[in-house]
Amino acid sequence: MIETHYNCPCLETCPLSRSMDLIGGKWKMQIICTLNNGGPTRYNELKRRMDGVSNTVLARALRELESVGLVERREYMEVPVRVEYSTTEACDALIPILDQLSEWYEAYEAER
Repeated sequence: MIETHYNCPCLETCPLSRSMDLIGGKWKMQIICTLNNGGPTRYNELKRRMDGVSNTVLARALRELESVGLVERREYMEVPVRVEYSTTEACDALIPILDQLSEWYEAYEAER
């Protein structure tokens, strides 16, 4: 029998579990979707599109997504300094997988 990540006895090394750690959390998915749909976005615009998120939580989630290479922070040396956030190639590769997961959920809910 071939072992896969689906029957991995050690969840902290399971690729599926580790991938969910990267994108899990209340606001990370919404950040990814907002940046994917809207392209490069300034912080205040991102916050405005994500009704209900606090500055602290948004800043932390953006830092975490940036640290794992899913979001890029680009600073433009202007006066005042302009900062934009966008998805990376790694994040763009994730989008079709998230689309499939969304389609799965819609079919699942329709059957219930």
